[in-house]
This record gives sequence, structure tokens and C-alpha cells, in this order.
Amino acid sequence: MLTLTENASTIVKTLTEQAPQEEAGLRISSSNPQHTAFAAAVTPAPEPADQVVETGGARLFLEEEAAVALDDKILDAQVDDQGAVSFAIGALA
Repeated sequence: MLTLTENASTIVKTLTEQAPQEEAGLRISSSNPQHTAFAAAVTPAPEPADQVVETGGARLFLEEEAAVALDDKILDAQVDDQGAVSFAIGALA
């Protein structure tokens, strides 16, 4: 299962708390067949086949193919000086 760093958990929680729906989460989907790029967007609820990952109050919804590709990975996140969020995916140690 995808693991989140403390930074990623905090940032995802902050992003989803801005959504009006209480069950909102960050949905990650695979954006190409090789699973080398992913798309992320705040959504009100998971899709029926999504894997739901909850860590430290952060909710992630992983599209089926993304869940398989990210199963043994760790998600990190940063916010730059302009407020832009960037995510990085790495291998678990």
C-alpha cells in the first residue's frame, strides 16, 4: 500500500479540508499506460473501484491501476514559496 510522509499527509489534509464535502480526498490516477506519470486532484468522494488510503487524517483515493503501480512506494510533498504543491514518489527503503 502507498505510504505517505508526514509532509505529504499534512499537505493532502490541508488541500482536502478546503473542499466543501466532508469525505473529500486527493484522487491519484495513472495518466499513461506505462504508469510513469500520475494525475492528482481533490475529489468529493472515491470512485467505486478506488483504493482508499487514510493516514494522519489525510484521505487518498487511488484509481485501480495507480494503486497497483504505487503499492510499494512512498509519497512525499512540498509547498514552494509561491504556494504551489509538488509531489514526489519514491521507493520504500
